[in-house]
Amino acid sequence: MNITYKGNDIILENVECLDLDLTLDCGQAFRWVKNDDNSWSGVVKGVYLNISKNDDTVTLKNTTKENYENIWKDYFDFEKDYTKICDTLKQDKLIAPTVDEYYGIRILNQDSWEALCSFVISQQNNIKRIKGIIDRLCRTYGDEVCNGFYSFPSAEKLSKLTVEDFEALGTGYRAKYLEKLSKAVVGGEIDLEKIKTLSLDDARKELLSIYGVGIKVANCALLFGFGFYDAFPVDVWMKRVMEYYPEGLPQCFNGIGGIAQQYLFHWARNNL
Repeated sequence: MNITYKGNDIILENVECLDLDLTLDCGQAFRWVKNDDNSWSGVVKGVYLNISKNDDTVTLKNTTKENYENIWKDYFDFEKDYTKICDTLKQDKLIAPTVDEYYGIRILNQDSWEALCSFVISQQNNIKRIKGIIDRLCRTYGDEVCNGFYSFPSAEKLSKLTVEDFEALGTGYRAKYLEKLSKAVVGGEIDLEKIKTLSLDDARKELLSIYGVGIKVANCALLFGFGFYDAFPVDVWMKRVMEYYPEGLPQCFNGIGGIAQQYLFHWARNNL
């Protein structure tokens, strides 16, 4: 991959295995917006980005080298060899055609706090409604970063809210979960950075100890916000997929089960 810095734009050439539509709109992140020119806009860690892809060239607009090094390189996992990962997954004959059909799905390395809150909100919710709630949360309590794009509010800011404040955003029964979660993070009962250093099993236990966090939410947060690529979320779609694996997941999924899950999840949503 070649990197060129051109004014306020960063151009990445020879980027393999990245489909922006599949990656940014597959249910792992909820705040990216597709524009009329097929580019995508969003805010990560309080920083706005417009990103587009033409063939194997990716353009990051209105950003800096510092932000690329500190945010975007890790967020989009540009240095991970996804071509090799996909070749490894395709050792399983069941997933191989799915990887070919939906080639280019990547796991985004999201902010832990945002990912955890987002998947607490996601419980018993569809993607459109999840996006609406999170958008209202950011517009009401985040800071405007660029032309209607807002930062995700910090735990400190949300810890000052009441259950009624969260309910006013349309969170429903999840309001009490968010209220307790934000206060627990600010109070030090939950250490998000420490969780990243634990084993997968121990990290999952930590998240499951949080009020309102079940196994699916825990695995989603671990995969998308804590860097555990072997976390394997199972929802109603994935329960149907698992019927195709009566003897368990194949060995080639070891260590990258979460990436396999995204391909299988996308296939299930479109075919089952």
